[in-house]
Amino acid sequence: MGKNKLSNLLSSTPLYAKLLISALLLAALILILITQLHHWHFGRSPAAPLSAHPPPPPHATPSDPNTTIQFDFSPYVRLYKNGRVERLSGTKTVSAGLDTATGVKSKDVIMNSTTGLRARLYLPKLNTSKEEKFPILLFFHGGAFVIESPFSPTYHDYLNVLVSKARVVAVSVNYRRAPEYWLPVAYRDSFKAYKWTVRNSKSGSEKWLYKYGDLNRLFLAGDSAGGNIAHNIMIMYGAKAKGLALLNPYFWGKKPVGMEITDPKERRKLEVTWEFVCNNRYSIDHPLVNPMGSPSVWKRLSCQHVLVTLSELDEFKERGKAYVEGLKKSGWKGEAKMYETKGEGHVYFLYQLKSEKAVKETAFVASFLNSS
Repeated sequence: MGKNKLSNLLSSTPLYAKLLISALLLAALILILITQLHHWHFGRSPAAPLSAHPPPPPHATPSDPNTTIQFDFSPYVRLYKNGRVERLSGTKTVSAGLDTATGVKSKDVIMNSTTGLRARLYLPKLNTSKEEKFPILLFFHGGAFVIESPFSPTYHDYLNVLVSKARVVAVSVNYRRAPEYWLPVAYRDSFKAYKWTVRNSKSGSEKWLYKYGDLNRLFLAGDSAGGNIAHNIMIMYGAKAKGLALLNPYFWGKKPVGMEITDPKERRKLEVTWEFVCNNRYSIDHPLVNPMGSPSVWKRLSCQHVLVTLSELDEFKERGKAYVEGLKKSGWKGEAKMYETKGEGHVYFLYQLKSEKAVKETAFVASFLNSS
């Protein structure tokens, strides 16, 4: 009954009206299709206005702590506001094993499983016709307290050469670095490594130390920040050794010494980096970084032999000189030596191992470890 009424209505509708209705329906359909296509393409509601400059994605927003730099210590490290650390160099590693060029063997050991304190041990090529005892070298790598490790090619190659020339058993320490672990963590780790070395040289599980190492000839050494560490675990933590070798060591202070730079802006840059690695815990004149400002600290130096190497173009050279001068004036009874390389910058010997100057300096360090 309903179908018949609809048919009668349509049959009585004029043709022009039918055409108009069809046109309206078609226009409505086209409009719906356009709107839907727009929604699919832009992934938003048709009612949402399109911006000529859409907002940047979340990872690129200027206020995002993941991309906002809290401290830029280029070319070494960047610390971001959310705590993320980006190391810009000193991140490559190489495996331990036999170095075919020198015959030196190396292996990695865990000193403390709780903190993750580790080290790479080195043993010189042995004389098969007799048993030997070698001096023990406890070595601390440099890298501004923030980069590098004993496992980097830079330090692995250097230790292979030094161990071969000096014929020492070496322990290269992987202390924890800033900014994940602010100073004094590196000092504490390094002192624990010292105690581990002493303990295993007397008896223990580490055969290379107790069988081949002579604890009476224990030397502490390090370059740059590592030299600072070697000094401080003797002065501030009471480590005892026969000798101390500071290779282009890192020290600083508020007032210039010798021919140091005097530009306040340049000096401030170095102060800021110290404040960064210790999280503002120690001033730039604290004995940890400026032993020359506290002469009484020399009385705590237990060793009898000290070597400080300098590089002519190194901005820390004057501090090294002042270290030796201060040591001699303090009444300390030991012997202090200084070795300077002309025309070279800070720790050049690490990156030019085969150069004539580096070979000479390494030979001098080796002789110090053997003749003292």
